[in-house]
Amino acid sequence: MRMSPAILLFGSIALVWAAFMAVVILPTATIFQQPSEIWRPLTEREQQGRRIFIANGCTYCHSQYVRPQDWDLGAERIAQPGDYVDQRPQLLGSERTGVDLSQEGGEHPDDWHVAHFVNPRSTRPLSLMPRFGYLGDEQIDVLTDYMQSLGGKQADYRMARQEYWRERAIAAHQAGPAANLRWLHSLVPEVWRNMPNPYPPDQAALARGEEVYQAFCVGCHGPVGDGKGIAVPYLSPPPLDFTTLRGNLPQGKYIGGLLYYQVMNGITGTAMPYFKKDLESAKIWDVSNFVAVNFVGHSDYQVPPTGIEASHITPKEPVLPYAPPAGAEGGRP
Repeated sequence: MRMSPAILLFGSIALVWAAFMAVVILPTATIFQQPSEIWRPLTEREQQGRRIFIANGCTYCHSQYVRPQDWDLGAERIAQPGDYVDQRPQLLGSERTGVDLSQEGGEHPDDWHVAHFVNPRSTRPLSLMPRFGYLGDEQIDVLTDYMQSLGGKQADYRMARQEYWRERAIAAHQAGPAANLRWLHSLVPEVWRNMPNPYPPDQAALARGEEVYQAFCVGCHGPVGDGKGIAVPYLSPPPLDFTTLRGNLPQGKYIGGLLYYQVMNGITGTAMPYFKKDLESAKIWDVSNFVAVNFVGHSDYQVPPTGIEASHITPKEPVLPYAPPAGAEGGRP
């Protein structure tokens, strides 16, 4: 059969309609309209925030659905059709330039979001997100309410946790630096409070730790670790001033395990998020070394209990024959 303009025209139309039926009509006709177990209707204020979200093109960079293969930052639950009942238009999105937002509610407190919208680099120094400070305080607050609704009933549960711990974090901060540190230390399990850093604070480790600090921490804790980063005007309680750790360490010596635990898990109720999905273990130890040496003036490397030495280490110069540290035990069985 010879190709003619008419065949080309009608064939193209048929192909487009077939794709339209498969991608639009069929999914629309078969979509599941029963609310999921986490669904709840949005309040009027949250609906207003959703309209601001749409008007500013946020869905171009942020998706709102998690597929079975998506287990990255923000992926707490595989999306279900019933999560999107009564949402018009549905903001599934296809780009993940930023994190997925389908479970964003309660991942951070309100003040973190405000700082993030005003200047994303204040909370995520490497963020590509543009500033939205031009929206003004009222619209940013409304947009934050919408962010905190994402995740439905699960988001409400996380928000209740944030509010509970925020009250206690503010009270501890207002009690003064020493009382605040005692409160923060009390939230760390004893096994971590008594754990020294297993990696030596050598030049390479400190350089790696500085890179991590600049990429994740400097916006809140500041260039010199005094808790006066560019996000501070929006945060309550403010970020920890690391220099106040001097003389206030538990047992007067441990810091590595404390920092590791709180960098990994965050401090609920404050703007300190968890980084266990951003940073692998070695990077958390490295940034702990950087903070300890540069801002606290103390390293607990090889402070008992030491255990077996870390397998990755740079020998000191000049390189001498290996000698185990004092008190080391073990050997071939």
